[in-house]
Amino acid sequence: MTKIGEALIESLSDALDHARGEASGVRVHAAAVTDVRAIRRKLHMSQQAFATAYRIPLPTLKNWEQRRRHPDAPAAAYLLAISRRPAEISAALAQEP
Repeated sequence: MTKIGEALIESLSDALDHARGEASGVRVHAAAVTDVRAIRRKLHMSQQAFATAYRIPLPTLKNWEQRRRHPDAPAAAYLLAISRRPAEISAALAQEP
């Protein structure tokens, strides 16, 4: 068998062991999920006010808060900026170009 074939079989065996909950050579990467509701509540804002102030569609905000969907990487970075510098982000968005 070729090296590629052997590596493929080993990888699939590891994946199967992992799926069964057994020890395996699989590396697991867990991404932290942004707690959008906590950010909004920290700012003492309603969903409508938060969505309007930070230009996030209200249905999107609701989906994030109810964990039906998760913010993608750029949205998570935006939410992190909002949580750290809410006044500055709001002021920047209030300025007209």
